[in-house]
Amino acid sequence: MAISDREESQKLQHQRLMGEEQIFEGQLEGENSGRLWRGADARAKARIWAKGRAQDTKLARESLHPLSAWLLSEESPVLAGSATLAALGALVLCLAEPAGYGKYTESRMPVATRLSARAAWFLQELPSFAVPAGILAGQPRSLFGQPATVLLGLFCAHYFHRTFVYSLLTRGRPFPVVFLFRGFVFCMGNGLLQGYYLVYCAEYPAEWYTDIRFSLGVFLFILGMGINIHSDYILRQLRKPGEIIYRIPQGGLFTYVSGANFLGEIIEWIGYALATWSLPALAFAFFSLCFLGLRAFHHHRFYLKMFEDYPKSRKALIPVIF
Repeated sequence: MAISDREESQKLQHQRLMGEEQIFEGQLEGENSGRLWRGADARAKARIWAKGRAQDTKLARESLHPLSAWLLSEESPVLAGSATLAALGALVLCLAEPAGYGKYTESRMPVATRLSARAAWFLQELPSFAVPAGILAGQPRSLFGQPATVLLGLFCAHYFHRTFVYSLLTRGRPFPVVFLFRGFVFCMGNGLLQGYYLVYCAEYPAEWYTDIRFSLGVFLFILGMGINIHSDYILRQLRKPGEIIYRIPQGGLFTYVSGANFLGEIIEWIGYALATWSLPALAFAFFSLCFLGLRAFHHHRFYLKMFEDYPKSRKALIPVIF
């Protein structure tokens, strides 16, 4: 009886120890599970926080003042430059006076420091070629042949002629340095504006080459450039080297207008604006119309006053109309 009581007591003690071990293991397992859950919960919370922060950042950007958002955009320099060009064109019309070079040097800038016409035109026009050409040269070969680079190439072609051909052939009057500096700054800014927009901002579809805007625009550009070059040739033939006299230009579009060379360049930039379908090119075309149109108007008045036999049917800029 004593033995059985001892065995029973050992059995109960063993069961109690086994129960306590199971309880301890259960507690340990629960703690580990809790830790795992808390770890997973912390990671989930971190992901939610990060996502919320990203959304907050996005909302913060979207909630920026329109001016701040515009200043941070890539196209803000393009818009600012285009607005400046348009404003300069409007200012030229408001002032209604021709720039003080060429025929108007003596009346507008009688005591100004001057440079030879060839050197002045070369230095003034050079940035309009060098800046966009430099931008083009820095692009990978894979981009060449795309509409944007082809259009910028047209811009460079015009100013290559103005810089390296026209400037070396001109027989104009000595050029005031102050106007050379203004022209240099303008050409640099405009060259940068047109080049920056076409290379870094403009996006054209692959079928742009077949678009009527591109086709018609390039046609007008080439037509205008041809008129401009031919008209400059006619004007050069009116003087012998070293002469600074004025004669009535004849032939070509000079039969119909006094500013045939200006009309050609205006047509050129209208075509360029159409082909690029861009705000910077449109602003430049508007400026050219204002600046060159006003100059054509004053040239026409100059010829009428100087020559009694000046053709009365000849208009200033647009045949038959103006």
